[in-house]
Amino acid sequence: MSPNSEKQIILITGATAGIGFDTAVLLASSSPSNHVIMGARNATKAEAKVKEVQAKNPKGTVSWIELDVDSDASIEAAAKKLEQDFGRIHILINNAGVCPEPASGSPDTSREFLRATFETNVYGPTLLTQALLPLIKASKSAKVINVTSGLGSISMFNADLDASSVLHYFKDVQGIGYRMSKSALNMLSAWQQYQLRDTAVKVWAYCPGYVVTDLGGDREEREKMGLESSETSAQGILDIVEGKRDAEKGGFVTKRGGSYPW
Repeated sequence: MSPNSEKQIILITGATAGIGFDTAVLLASSSPSNHVIMGARNATKAEAKVKEVQAKNPKGTVSWIELDVDSDASIEAAAKKLEQDFGRIHILINNAGVCPEPASGSPDTSREFLRATFETNVYGPTLLTQALLPLIKASKSAKVINVTSGLGSISMFNADLDASSVLHYFKDVQGIGYRMSKSALNMLSAWQQYQLRDTAVKVWAYCPGYVVTDLGGDREEREKMGLESSETSAQGILDIVEGKRDAEKGGFVTKRGGSYPW
């Protein structure tokens, strides 16, 4: 019998940095029943990150798999390997995402820029989830967590927000490509829950909050602003994994029990 045959199998995309890495550490540490698979594009970095998690002596186990959500071939190969090695996926966390900076002097509405954003933030989670659906359905009670952003909320963008409001930044923040991609990811989440309504699979769009990461290349600026660590985002994902947010399946949720309008 495989040592992982009784484990809860958790796949996290974009797991070697930021929210993805913090989530891998927390989920591996939270239960001896958890086996965390870190999806990564770079083998050298992935192996180093796995060792970093293991050095923390987690209760559970961890491994990595080569996975580039921008590549159909990589998704297909990963799906085959996961089927061979585990036969099921209990938790899929579609965390891989980009917020690229446009080239100097170029608008962020160029076709190339928008395509690059949507490849990772929308097409990747759509196609990966579809490829893994047989493995997801093979578990008795599976969860799909799509890591999105409040910046994708159309309702909040249209809201009449006072300039002093904490939420006013939703209108001030630029990056239409990123906003559009997260709105699309929100629709994917709602659509997935509807399509899987007669199964045991639960789906969430989860906003991890504006935290300190390297996404967008502004870590130093975020630290100056006194923003929270991405470890707080990981805790929000753990709450979903542990079933504390089951009543909110199909929702657009935030950490600490909050939610956003679509």
